[in-house]
Amino acid sequence: MNTKTLWKILTVIELVAAAAVILFDVLLPTLVLLGMLGVSLLIRREPVAAVGFKRPSSWPKVAGFALLGAVCLQLFDVGVLMPILNRVTGTTIDYSGFAHLQGNLGQLLLLLVLSWTLAALGEEIAYRGYLQKLLTDLFGDGPTGVWLTIGLSSLLFGLAHTEQGLIGVVVTTVDALFYSWLKRKFDGNLWATILAHGFYNSVGMIVFYFVGPIYGLW
Repeated sequence: MNTKTLWKILTVIELVAAAAVILFDVLLPTLVLLGMLGVSLLIRREPVAAVGFKRPSSWPKVAGFALLGAVCLQLFDVGVLMPILNRVTGTTIDYSGFAHLQGNLGQLLLLLVLSWTLAALGEEIAYRGYLQKLLTDLFGDGPTGVWLTIGLSSLLFGLAHTEQGLIGVVVTTVDALFYSWLKRKFDGNLWATILAHGFYNSVGMIVFYFVGPIYGLW
């Protein structure tokens, strides 16, 4: 068995293990995936940059585009996607995890910190970084490989949010497709998706703090 085959086998094992961690909600899946990433990079003798960390040619451009994209994605979710899903499924997204956020400044500050660390930084490294790296290693970077990489990683990201109900899974899957597109737009740079994810969560939480849950605009 040659070295290339051995690396493929290792990649498949990592992907199966990562999927199991997500689907069975093992501990905090994002943290488990980050631990797996660390081990994977050590075994492969690769730098952290291998998952997509690059110095942008212009930080203001990346940050500005990420903020604009995050706001547009929020408007699409509440103005188009969620209302349609509400009517098709007869349910709404489950916001019970944010039950104490409205009007609670301490809760808002805590969730903003978590949204930029565990969510924006952690989830982007785990899903758009680690998982997409493994999927690209397995399927290649041709058109079919790109679609499989984006599709499977986005689906797993959605399934990691089952606590928000069916609509939450669909919405986060669609959001993941957007983050994946944004990453490719900026030449595979993970910073673009980290910023967009952080801005998206921040906008949503700040609005929730002032007006409460929004299940759709119509």
